[in-house]
Amino acid sequence: MSKIELSSITPVQIVPGYMARFIHTERMTFSFLEVTAGAVVPEHSHPHEQVATVVEGEFELTIEGNPVRFGAGSVVVIPSNVKHSGLAITDCKLLDVFTPVREDYRALSEK
Repeated sequence: MSKIELSSITPVQIVPGYMARFIHTERMTFSFLEVTAGAVVPEHSHPHEQVATVVEGEFELTIEGNPVRFGAGSVVVIPSNVKHSGLAITDCKLLDVFTPVREDYRALSEK
C-alpha cells in the first residue's frame, strides 16, 4: 500500500490551462486536473479507456461530435480510440483515469 499526498506532486501543464498531477500504477494512470475556465483540450483520441469525473465546476466534453456538459459528481466513460475534446465552462477540478497506463503522461511527470 502507498499513501500519496496530492499536494506533494508537482503539477505539469498538459495543454494551456490544464495543470495535472499524475499517479501511475501498474495498469492505470490517474490524472488530477485543475483547469482554468475557457481552457480547451483539442480533439484527439488514444488507445486508452478513459473515465472522466468532474470534482468541482462544470465541464463540456464533445465525444464524436456530441457535446455533453457535466458537473460535480458526474462521470463520463470514453472508450478507446474515440475522438473527443473538452472545454472548461468554469474553473474545474477533474479526475481522469486511464487504462492502460499513459506512458506519455508518465514521461511528463518524470521530467
